[in-house]
Amino acid sequence: MSSETPGRRGRPPSDDKRRSILAAAEAIFLREGYRGASMDEITSLAKVSKPTVYRHFGNKEDLFIALVSEMTTMAGDQVPDELPAPSDLDELRDQLATHALRQLEAVLTPRLIQLRRVVIGEVPRFPELAQVLHDAGPQRAINTLTRAFQAAAKAGLLTAPRPEVVGRQFNWLVMGEPINRAMLLGDAAIPTRRQLARHARQCADLIVAAYGAEPCTSKR
Repeated sequence: MSSETPGRRGRPPSDDKRRSILAAAEAIFLREGYRGASMDEITSLAKVSKPTVYRHFGNKEDLFIALVSEMTTMAGDQVPDELPAPSDLDELRDQLATHALRQLEAVLTPRLIQLRRVVIGEVPRFPELAQVLHDAGPQRAINTLTRAFQAAAKAGLLTAPRPEVVGRQFNWLVMGEPINRAMLLGDAAIPTRRQLARHARQCADLIVAAYGAEPCTSKR
């Protein structure tokens, strides 16, 4: 029998320590940036020893990569990886608008915007950090949209010979302006939910107008 006692909710103590380290790393990395972050500060805030941190994550770079992956994956998990099959273009447009709003709400948070700033600042030194952010964030979203547009094209709702292109177009149509505004102008520039919903609907309207194989009525 193991001498370890279970952590909270039945988790082993090692899981609790890992979560404590990641929470502390998030606070320090987002506040100080990668270069300014101190492993001493992280261990102190997490209330663990340095050997414990290194046992879980190896070194500072590995800890930061793990944090980037954890934060972006958790944000992506808030958005479904599959869209239901629509019966017509109106339903497809509504599904796209709903999906886009979920994407925007998952990403447009102060902590994730700050993470993007920190990662971008470190790309010359650690290009793999940007790859982690890209794969768990935009690329995951584009893959979901590509599958949705493939299905819609197969059902005869869209004229989209290259659904992956439409997926990229829709993703950046949705995300580009709001993210860049928040990145450059700060937390106060993050739109309200009502503004995001209107933007998501407009983007869905544009894609359906560009690629729809049949007329659809407006429900705005």
